[in-house]
Order: sequence, then structure tokens, then C-alpha cells
Amino acid sequence: MSSNYYAVIMAGGVGSRFWPVSTPEFPKQFHDMLGSGDTLIQKTFKRLSQVVPKENILILTHANYKEMVMTQLPAVHENNIILEPDMRNTAPCILYAAMKIKKNNPDAVMVVAPSDHWIEDELQFVSNLQRTFDVCERDKVLMTLGILPTFPNTGYGYIEFNKLDSRPIKKVVQFREKPDYVTARKFVQSRHFLWNSGIFIWSVGAILDAFAEFQPAMMELFNEGYDLLNTDGEKAFIEENYSKAENISIDYAVMEKANNVYVQPATFDWNDLGTWGSLYDKLPKDENENAVVNATAFFNNATNNIVRTAKGKVVVVDGLNDYIIVDKDDILLLYPKKKEQEIKVVSQLVSDKLKE
Repeated sequence: MSSNYYAVIMAGGVGSRFWPVSTPEFPKQFHDMLGSGDTLIQKTFKRLSQVVPKENILILTHANYKEMVMTQLPAVHENNIILEPDMRNTAPCILYAAMKIKKNNPDAVMVVAPSDHWIEDELQFVSNLQRTFDVCERDKVLMTLGILPTFPNTGYGYIEFNKLDSRPIKKVVQFREKPDYVTARKFVQSRHFLWNSGIFIWSVGAILDAFAEFQPAMMELFNEGYDLLNTDGEKAFIEENYSKAENISIDYAVMEKANNVYVQPATFDWNDLGTWGSLYDKLPKDENENAVVNATAFFNNATNNIVRTAKGKVVVVDGLNDYIIVDKDDILLLYPKKKEQEIKVVSQLVSDKLKE
């Protein structure tokens, strides 16, 4: 385990498609969504700490979630919690973190990982991550982990690589946005597309050079406060200037523009746990394909449902098929799985109605 290895865990999202469990006040990364005994951010921290020294793991989150991070990750020093005063997408916060790391260790290589993904076979994850670290220590490249598609998923972005490239690490041809079903099916059938996992690896030198080339205004903005980073003056500078950064993702800002981008096809199972349906896919099921988290559930003439409640709550389901059934405090959600993408909108409508 090298002292040059760093990790940045992205933990600022609100997970609105997991309403009513996930809310802006208490988002999904701080919940035990799988009923495993660990929250999603705790599982991510444990996974990364198999490769990266715990003192080199930084948490990027919104200021509102600082106390939750400190409670759930007591091994993380307060100085390693990077607070965004405003949500400005992934590029500004990654630049901010990379500059802080460079000031502490200019030889650092870093992985940027979401806090809310599900990964099975952690030994393979560790092996894949170690290989990318080795490459990034040696070469000035920007790397990502790509996931071998198992079906034409329209909810993920895709990474196209050169199909004639026989090397284990592939040069990226281009990033492709979330496709329609017909296009996604062509991607899967072509066998030279991977799902974009949103996990990135690079040296701090490589990513900062890329920002300087492709996002000079953002680089200049943060450079003005470089001397203040990791000092008592950092907080005031960030609060005054962070909102001036463009609201843009790392994909648009850098990865889709750079020509030194490579992808490691992952050898572990992965799911971004973006919806109740994606959680359902990864949970154990009974003989009628019903999945349960926490509840004591009884089913009759019911198939393909997911039930989540407080621990030990008794739930009886009769005659429902392909439903999401979630009980949280004073909200009960019964919603067709096929319409799960609407839950984000529904949650806002309910919130607005309750305020009337």
C-alpha cells in the first residue's frame, strides 16, 4: 500500500430516485440500502481502504452532510472532508480535490469513485484498481474502469474502445451518451463498448494538466487560491469562489476532450444502484422473485416485487406484481417498477403538495 495512493469518494448526491428512503436531508449513500449492516458510503470506504491508506481517503460532499460523514466514517479525519458550498457537478469538485492532493503530495495518483455503487468480488476490484494505479504512476494518462455490458441498458453512458486493440487496457475512442434501446443493443452486440462506471484514475499531474488545457478558466479560478489550500484560509476562499465555477461534469469538461484516455475493462460485477429496480436486481429473491429488505414479508399471488421497510415490520402483499413497496416514516410508496424513472418527479410533487 503506497503512501502515494489517494482516493476521493464522491458523496454529495441526493439519490432522488430512491425516495422516500433517500431525501435531500438524508441521501441514499448514508443508508444501508442492501440490509447488509453497512451504509453504501461505509462499504465504499472499506473497499477503497484495501488499496489506499485510510489517511489518504478524502470525502467530497455537501456541507449539509458533514456530520453524517463524521458519524459513519470515524476513521476519516475532519481535514479530509471536502465540503462543496454549492453543487456544481463533478468537474469543479474533482479539480478542487486534485489541487489539495497535489499540494500535499505532487507524486500522488488518485482514484475518484462514487459513494453509492454496488461492487461484488472485491478481490477483483482491488486487482483492477492496482493495475490502473501502476499504469498511472508510469504514464501520463487518464483512466477509467469500464463495465462489460450484460444487456442493452439505456440508463448508462457507454465507452467505445478500439475493437482491434488486444491489450488488457484499451485506448478510448469516444464516450457515448445514454442511448435509446436500439442503439444500446447495437453497442452490446458490437462487443467494443463498455458501460461508463464513473470511476476514474490518474496522477494529479495528469489531471491538472488536462484541466489547464481544456478548462483554463476553471483552472485559473482555483489557482488563485492554491496557496490557501490546506490552510485556515481555504474555507473563506472556497465559499467566495466555488460558485463561480462552471456547472459541468468531468466527462464533458475533460474526458471527452482528451486524447490520452484509457479504459480497464472491469472483472468484477457492478451496479450503480441508481433506482429501486437496480437495487432489486442485486438482492436475493424468493421462489416468486420477490426481494425484501428489513421487513418480515408474506406474499400471496405476488411476484417480482421489492419491499423495504423499517427492520422487523410485517408486510402482507396479495395480488401485486412488479411493484416497489417502500415504507419510510410517514410515507408509503406503492409504485410499478416499470415507471420507476418517474419517482424523482413524484417525490417533488408530493413535497410541493405537503407544503401547501
